[in-house]
Amino acid sequence: MSRDEFIAAIRDIAARSGGIAPGWQKFSSETRVSESSWRGKYWARWGDALVEAGFRPNKLNEKYDQSFLLAKLAELTKRLGRYPVASEFKLAKRDDDTLPSYAAFSQLGDKSQRIEVLRQFVIASPNLQDVLRLLPDTLDREPFSANPESSNESTDGFVYMLKLGKRYKIGKTFSVPRRHREISLELPDKPDAVHSIRTDDPDGIEKYWHGRFDKKRTNGEWFALDLMDIRAFKKRKFM
Repeated sequence: MSRDEFIAAIRDIAARSGGIAPGWQKFSSETRVSESSWRGKYWARWGDALVEAGFRPNKLNEKYDQSFLLAKLAELTKRLGRYPVASEFKLAKRDDDTLPSYAAFSQLGDKSQRIEVLRQFVIASPNLQDVLRLLPDTLDREPFSANPESSNESTDGFVYMLKLGKRYKIGKTFSVPRRHREISLELPDKPDAVHSIRTDDPDGIEKYWHGRFDKKRTNGEWFALDLMDIRAFKKRKFM
């Protein structure tokens, strides 16, 4: 996009949003352009582009460091004793000027994705372990659905195992590569694929492995497994 096209697109999106200038994440999602197409080429900061388009710069339009957002989210969750809803963000911001707005946390994905990214953040933070029990299990328990484009193909699904650090995730899906990509986007670090079991009963087989390793469950679908556990899972190609 040219500089003039950027300006025109900013104004167009703002006009469709009640006059509110778009943050970089919203602009990118609507135009599908990369950050490298403007940063260091036309402007140093997204706020500079907004100013040139005729809008006042707004700190909320700038991209926050992910660790900062996660630390703030963990802090608020701990303070409330539960994962906060949108209205609680707004109330908390009145007393804490350093807390980003609720919209700023959209950088971490949708609600389910934010919860899972936060889960991994606190797992890696020794001083935040007590936040784990406060997090809902939204992402890990959301149902999987078959790809409608593949409706004429086999309805078999898969129960997969992924490794991240010293923890293993056991979940179900109808497309292992797609689910691996989704989880890679949701987590701070990319997990490694360990093994997948093909099955015509993904719900039942997932439940079986969750029950078998229940005593080693750390949170949701995450387990602290040993070599024998992993070997047992990898022996199965179909169930």
